[in-house]
Amino acid sequence: MKKVFLCEYIHPEAYALLKRHVEVIRDWQKLPEAEGLISRNLKISSELLEKAKSLKVIGIHGTGTDDVDMAAAGRRRVEVFSVPHQNSRSVAEMNVALMLALGRKIVQADRRLSGQIGGDMMAELQGMEFYGKTLGLIGVGDISRQTADICRKGFAMKVIAWSRHLTREKAKTMAMMYADSMSEALRSSDVVVVGVALTPETREMIGKVQLGQMKSGALLINTTRGEVLDEQALYESLAGRVIGGAACDVFVDEPLRADHPLLTLDNFIATPHLGANTEEALKRVGMAVVQGVLERLDIQR
Repeated sequence: MKKVFLCEYIHPEAYALLKRHVEVIRDWQKLPEAEGLISRNLKISSELLEKAKSLKVIGIHGTGTDDVDMAAAGRRRVEVFSVPHQNSRSVAEMNVALMLALGRKIVQADRRLSGQIGGDMMAELQGMEFYGKTLGLIGVGDISRQTADICRKGFAMKVIAWSRHLTREKAKTMAMMYADSMSEALRSSDVVVVGVALTPETREMIGKVQLGQMKSGALLINTTRGEVLDEQALYESLAGRVIGGAACDVFVDEPLRADHPLLTLDNFIATPHLGANTEEALKRVGMAVVQGVLERLDIQR
């Protein structure tokens, strides 16, 4: 029986499917025996790949392969695949949840009632409506498009979008206003949602200059990758009230340190990479990655 390494949680139905067809290895000492590996949050370095001497395939439980040393995988002829789009709806709903939490100051209100902060409650907890406001998209992948759909239908929000590959014609087909530049999208938006994959070109693409282009009361949401934001610039912009607030589900270093400066700010909300952490998304993603590994190992079901 072929062996697959899995040391993280996946949906029980996906795990049951995997276990029916392979031997599941959890012991790192047995990694050299594994022909397949399923990863949610592992950093798969060249050193790890050197130890996985029998490895043929790596299945990423989610979207993106930026946690894998792709050059090393290529040298060892290890196939790497991910399962995009399976968790898009859950992450889109998380974008909207964070938008609402920021705009209506729900986290601050909870802290107030818990006795963590004092002051003039009604004045400090005054929020904003989203009806008719403008949503700005930086990146127009599946998650961004579904976020826009929820905001249009639920709040009658206008949508303006920018990406390096977006054209005016494509924007029109997606019922979005086209921004000629990222700056135009940032300046025009009441809420900005970042939705780009992490690449060398997108690393820290939102920094001091870009944050300074946003409206003073605008909100920033990031559920994609922590590295697309300059966290120090974000801290300074929030502390200086350059923008109204921000919410991040992803960070450069995860899990987030309890002493991270962003956590000291009352206009910032942090969540621990929960965007795809729903029953429905975990089942879709888990089944897709298990099926992908089984197919690539030529295991008949």
